[in-house]
Amino acid sequence: MVLGCAVLWGTVGVATRGIYSVSSTDPLSIGFYRLAFSVPVLALLTFRTLGSTSWQPRAGVTPRAGRDLALVAGLGAMMAIYQACYFAAIPRLGVTIAVIVTICSAPIMVAVLSAILFKEKLTPRIVIALMAAIAGTTLLALQEPVEARADGETLAGLLFALGSGLGYAILTLFSRALADRYHPLQPITLGFAIGAALLLPIALAGGLTLNYPAEGWALLVYLGLVPTALAYWLFLHALRTVPPTIASILTLLEPLTSAILAALIFHESLRPLGWAGAALLLGALLVLLIRR
Repeated sequence: MVLGCAVLWGTVGVATRGIYSVSSTDPLSIGFYRLAFSVPVLALLTFRTLGSTSWQPRAGVTPRAGRDLALVAGLGAMMAIYQACYFAAIPRLGVTIAVIVTICSAPIMVAVLSAILFKEKLTPRIVIALMAAIAGTTLLALQEPVEARADGETLAGLLFALGSGLGYAILTLFSRALADRYHPLQPITLGFAIGAALLLPIALAGGLTLNYPAEGWALLVYLGLVPTALAYWLFLHALRTVPPTIASILTLLEPLTSAILAALIFHESLRPLGWAGAALLLGALLVLLIRR
C-alpha cells in the first residue's frame, strides 16, 4: 500500500505540468483545489462506509475525542503547511533543490521523531536503506543542471523547504497515532477539510485562479481524487502495520515514478546520474522489503 501511494504521488508532477501547459495558474491554487476536490468524495465514502455517526473510534478502543480531534486538526494544518512551504521554496531555490531538501529531509526527521516519540528502533537495515534512498533521490534530482543562486532569497528558500519536510514528517506521525484508532477515511476526510480551509485564504491572497479549460479542471479533479484521496487513504491504512520510518523511506519511490513518467510522456531521458539514483532507490526498497 505504501509503494502504491508513492507511485500515485509520483503522478502529481506530470499532472501539474499538464495543468500549467493548458492554463496560467499558480502553485497555491493547485494545492487548494487538490485538497478541496478530495473532501466531498472522501466525506461521501465515509458516510456510506461508516454511517452518519462516523467519528467514533474502532470497537474496543477507548474514546479520546479531544486528543484525537486535536491530532486530526494537526494533520490538516501540517498538510497545508507542507504544501504552502514547498510552493514557497520553489521560486526561491528552483524545483530541483526544493525537491532534494524537502524529500530527503522528511525521512530523516521521521526517523528521529519516531525514535523519540514511538521508541522506534533504527536498525542497521533501516539506516542503510535510509542513506541509500536519500543518495538515490539526490542523484535522480541532480541529473539536470542546477542553477546557482547567490541572492538573499536562498536562505529563506532552504528554510521553507525544511519546513515542508518537517510538515510532512509531523503529518506522518500524526497519521500513525490515529491509524490504530480509526478507519482511515475518518482522519483524512476531516484533516483535508481543515487543510483546504487553511490554504484558501493564502491562495486568495495570492490570487486564486478560477479560469481553467476543461482539460485543466479534469487534471485538478484527478489530483484531488487519485494522488490525494486514494493515495492518502492507502497511506493511513498502511500505517496501521508499517513503522513511520520505513513508510517514509518507501515513499521515496515517488521521484523515481515521476522520472519514469516524464520519460514516457514527455520523452525526457534519464542521464547516468539518474540511472545511478534509480538503482540506489530500488536497492533501498529491496533492503526493506526482503526479509532476512
